[in-house]
Amino acid sequence: MKRLLTLQAVALLILFPGVGFAETCLAPARPFVPSDSRAVHDYAGIIRQDFETYISDVQNYFRCLEAERARAFGEARDVSEEYGRFLQLVGD
Repeated sequence: MKRLLTLQAVALLILFPGVGFAETCLAPARPFVPSDSRAVHDYAGIIRQDFETYISDVQNYFRCLEAERARAFGEARDVSEEYGRFLQLVGD
């Protein structure tokens, strides 16, 4: 009986994960710098902009990772508390 209750609880957690969903933080692509010095000079403005965009995007990426880390810790704390209440209810 205890095993059945555990399986039911796991099934419910899988089917209804709750309101907290993980955010997807996507790392920005590295800027490309051609190996040909002529191409570097010809496309210097574009390359410069690519680096500036990367720097801005990577800062946003770090903020996203930190926010997701904080969210995940909070969720893990809440789930641990819920699990403790669950175990009390089933007598474990």
